[in-house]
Amino acid sequence: MVQAMVDIPKEANQILNIVKARHNLKTKSDAISLVVKEYGANLLESNLRPDYLEKLANFEAEKGVAFKNIGGLKKLIEG
Repeated sequence: MVQAMVDIPKEANQILNIVKARHNLKTKSDAISLVVKEYGANLLESNLRPDYLEKLANFEAEKGVAFKNIGGLKKLIEG
């Protein structure tokens, strides 16, 4: 774990105290970690390339192949 001394504004400190209380966290470090992880998740999700999002949409739109038993699956796989 990395340790760092940081100066934060009074308002940021109040927000961290609220996050700490709402999530029943033990330390302000835990609150900072939670805020950074949530922000990071939102940041990373929103920056997916448009072509990748289109590809995901195509996968979701595809319909699967139905089969009644394992023999049907085997027949499908082996051609």
